Amino acid sequence: MTHSEMVRVRFAPSPTGYLHIGNARTALFNWLFARKHKGSFILRIEDTDIARSRKTYTQQLRSDLRWLKLNWDEGPDIGGGFGPYKQSSRLNIYRRAAESLLRKGKAYRCYCSEEELEARRKEALRQGRPPRYDNRCRNLTSRQIADFESRGIKACLRFKVPDRTIIFNDLVKGEVSFDLGLVGDFVIMKSDMQPAFNFAVTVDDWLMKITHVIRGEDHISNTPRHLLLFDGLGVKAPAFAHMPMTLASGGTRLSKRAGAMSIAEYRHLGYLPEALINYLVLLGWSPKNDREIFSRDELIKEFDLSGITKANAVFDEKKLRWFSGQYIRKVDLDRLTNLAIGYLKREDFIKGAISEEKYEWIKKITAAVRDHLSCVSEIADYADIFFKDRIEIADNERGIIEGQQGQEVLKAAVEVLEELDELTSSNVSRFVKTLQDKTGVKGKSLYLPIRITITGKAHGPELNLVLPILGKKTCLERIKRAIKIAY
Repeated sequence: MTHSEMVRVRFAPSPTGYLHIGNARTALFNWLFARKHKGSFILRIEDTDIARSRKTYTQQLRSDLRWLKLNWDEGPDIGGGFGPYKQSSRLNIYRRAAESLLRKGKAYRCYCSEEELEARRKEALRQGRPPRYDNRCRNLTSRQIADFESRGIKACLRFKVPDRTIIFNDLVKGEVSFDLGLVGDFVIMKSDMQPAFNFAVTVDDWLMKITHVIRGEDHISNTPRHLLLFDGLGVKAPAFAHMPMTLASGGTRLSKRAGAMSIAEYRHLGYLPEALINYLVLLGWSPKNDREIFSRDELIKEFDLSGITKANAVFDEKKLRWFSGQYIRKVDLDRLTNLAIGYLKREDFIKGAISEEKYEWIKKITAAVRDHLSCVSEIADYADIFFKDRIEIADNERGIIEGQQGQEVLKAAVEVLEELDELTSSNVSRFVKTLQDKTGVKGKSLYLPIRITITGKAHGPELNLVLPILGKKTCLERIKRAIKIAY
């Protein structure tokens, strides 16, 4: 890449499903590379699969990318100097490019039917030969062509593949070679004059002046075709960088069945976008030090293609949850509170408008439970204790409050609480110390009976945060009820 050549990369998804972890990582690596080199990040929608493409997928995809803050410089919704940016709007461009190859003698018409092709594939496999097209239409005579045309047989267009080895330097994998004798002449335009995937991609990358193609290594087998097409069109090919695959923990392809969800589902659960970004970048990229937590600006500064690993990355849901928890702990409390309110409303814990006083109360709850969250939706599991009138104590926890020591602690707690005007964050430690002095009980033996009585759970947010939020009245009611249950 010369200094005068501006970096131009693209993310080119097919709108046949929701944005998933693997595709989001591809978008991220391209975005980081563009921002690192002050280049352009282009969003291109490859929607020529008419049967499976859906407008709703395109809309969700753009929404998810914006949520991840992977903004694009050119695209179908904002335009640019190299549009249109949807393949379905570029059909005439592909047809003109195909006709150019036809005139140059780089392509030819093929009249073979799908049935004939399938029969030949099976026969080649039976004989132990590569199941490639046998190029039989490459040298048809004008009389043969006229005969096919007279019978109304529609032709596809195939590119003439030379019988040689093609070698290219991949920016991640190094030198890669392919024996073109295994490829066969491939289709560039189907018989209905729709472009084949490899042809449309190549024409788009050429005309959109893409300088670097950064994509998953599952596309590396397409690269020889792309290089041949660039050469046939008489234009310079971009540099290629093929990232390792992202696999499930068992080494299988990543899928919903293997534990990965769409980006939309992670959003729905309340994962923070910056946590997802931080985790995604480490799937197949290694920083120069052992750091794991990076800000977006730090990632732009540190990211380089030389850091992309050759080994496949393994998606680890537990690690993602850890990252998410780290970001939840340090995110601005007001932002977290506003996110939490949505989930609390979903559970009907909150209804209607929220006053300033109510907001501050919810903010305290959010602060109390945030250290226990891996995603914001989990707040309902920890915050329910603040919204329920009555706490249910599990049978396996009752022994702690029904034992003699547990009962002594609870009865003493009632006495100490009733002496307080109110239970606040400033006097909660005094309440605990007085209770300890009164009973002679310390540690878990003191805290567990109180925790289980107040929250119904043996584990959860710190009591010194929970008790002031619930207040004296609620705490007394729950402790007295637990004493009655024991009898």
